Amino acid sequence: MTKTPLTVNGAEKLAAELRHLKTVERPRTIAAIAEARSHGDLSENAEYDAAKERQGFVEGRIQEVESKLANAQIIDPKLLDADGRCVFGATLDLDDQETGARVSYQIVGEDEADIKAGKISINSPIARALIGKFAGDIAEVQAPGGVREYEIIAVRYE
Repeated sequence: MTKTPLTVNGAEKLAAELRHLKTVERPRTIAAIAEARSHGDLSENAEYDAAKERQGFVEGRIQEVESKLANAQIIDPKLLDADGRCVFGATLDLDDQETGARVSYQIVGEDEADIKAGKISINSPIARALIGKFAGDIAEVQAPGGVREYEIIAVRYE
C-alpha cells in the first residue's frame, strides 16, 4: 500500500480521534449493548439494533484510522528545505489575479483538508497547480467556472 502524506498536526488529530474511539466510544457502545440485552427479547429490540449498528460504525472507524496512521508519511513543514518551492505542508500566500483578493492556504493530506481553515488537499486542482512553483510565479487553476490565475506572494514552511 502506498504511503499517504500527512502533516504532524493531521497525524496528532487522527491519533486523538483513535484514542477517543477506543477509550470513550467503544466502552459506551458496549455498555449500550449490555443495557439493551437486559431488556429481554432481542428480535424486536430497537435499542439493541441501534447499539449494534453503532458498534459496527465505531469498529469500522477504528480500523480506518489505524490504517491511515499505519500508512501515513508524516511530514513536518518546519523541517522542509524546499528552497522556496511550493511543496506538501507549505503555507502559501496567494493573490487572486481576477479579484485581487489575498488568500492563504496550507497544502495538506486528504483527511486534513478544510477550506474554511485554509487547508487544501494535496489532490485538489489548486494544490496540483501550485506544487513545484515559487514565489512570484503565476499558477493557472482549472476551476468549475473556468481558469483562475493566482500569483504566489510567499511560501512559508511553518
